[in-house]
Amino acid sequence: MDAAFTAEQDEIRRTLRELLAKHSGPDDVRNAVATQDGYDARLWHRLARDLGLPGLALPQEYGGVGCGPAELAVVCEETGRALLPSPLLATAVLAAPLILALGTAEQRAALLPPVAAGELTAALAVPGGSLATALGLTGDPTGGTWAGGGRAGGVQARPAGDGGWRLYGEAAQVLDGHSAGLLLVAAHAGGFPRSRTLLFLVRTDGPQPPAGVVRTRQTSLDETRPLARIQLREAAAELLGADDTLDATAALAVVGRAAAAALAAEAVGAAASALDRTVEYVGEREQFGRAIGSFQAVQHRLADLYVRVQSARSAAYYAAWDPAAGGLALAQALEALRITTAEAVQLHGGIGFTWEHEAHLYFKRAAADELLLGPVHRLRDHAAQQAGLFGPEPGARGPGVHEPADRGLADQRPAEQKPAGQGPVDLGPADRVAV
Repeated sequence: MDAAFTAEQDEIRRTLRELLAKHSGPDDVRNAVATQDGYDARLWHRLARDLGLPGLALPQEYGGVGCGPAELAVVCEETGRALLPSPLLATAVLAAPLILALGTAEQRAALLPPVAAGELTAALAVPGGSLATALGLTGDPTGGTWAGGGRAGGVQARPAGDGGWRLYGEAAQVLDGHSAGLLLVAAHAGGFPRSRTLLFLVRTDGPQPPAGVVRTRQTSLDETRPLARIQLREAAAELLGADDTLDATAALAVVGRAAAAALAAEAVGAAASALDRTVEYVGEREQFGRAIGSFQAVQHRLADLYVRVQSARSAAYYAAWDPAAGGLALAQALEALRITTAEAVQLHGGIGFTWEHEAHLYFKRAAADELLLGPVHRLRDHAAQQAGLFGPEPGARGPGVHEPADRGLADQRPAEQKPAGQGPVDLGPADRVAV
């Protein structure tokens, strides 16, 4: 494995960093999130025109650049450094790969070119606010239980007489759902006995709001991550794909692994920027006649943060090469971001505790990302489950014999009852605890 960046990747990083340094400073970010869309539309179109960011990972036949996960990770790291409010994550990382994987030839030809050009934005609407589970990051997405299902709950789909579909239900915490011109809605079809989860297309980019669709922007902790509530009342929709036999949950899980790698890179960029700003501040802030950065206690704290950020960066880059490691990389990156931003607030002193200071922009991003995509312990727990770390060991008790949930990972029986040399035992799926 060659971990070095190519000249093209370095040029993408340099160009994007210079552009965002001019047009996406802390004041620009605050002004952008105050707009109706929640981002700077002119900057978004410039990023699409000059750098091709929306179509970076799309094939050239659909107007994309034809790059891979490594280039997308580089871009996400730079947008994370600037906390850029944009529909890049919702459109290019989540929605476009699903259209590419499941869409018919006609759907791909109609939707992907305007997405690549930055003319059409998209959002993935998952009922119940369970985006991380739907993407297979914190739970098993097969079966669609994360979206409600049964006779009630989630979003229900039924065939319409005109050959289309009608959707009824609600999805909350939809990333960029209030401004997207296209909604990919996960809904249940087939009724109670044969309920299955499918993806549907709802166009919202017309001159008039579509009938039966109500979109409301929600108040979010991190304003650079705008969320929306989508209410569907017999809304007209088009099935994504040729028929209703496609396995949408499998496609969501594949996209989830790649998305986790991109999200990890974005979190690393935010953590690195928060650390750089903190190092700059402690080098200027004086106390007792000297810069506080010269104190050994402060230096030790910054050194610990540097190690965390660099370790998370290595994990994110590896996940871009092997998306199967995306969940663990995302957990490490989110943890590094949370700890780094908390320390940044502390080391900025009294000014760091004011909401108006830029340190809180990064602190809010850390908290909101973990609420949306985590928490960290569930990401790690699911990765451990998939890796078989809780499988039965030789000499362990057979399946069906479980300890109480509060006994922990190791066998907690009295010492005189334990066989000599017996190690940890499998507690079964119901009794496992997060790692």
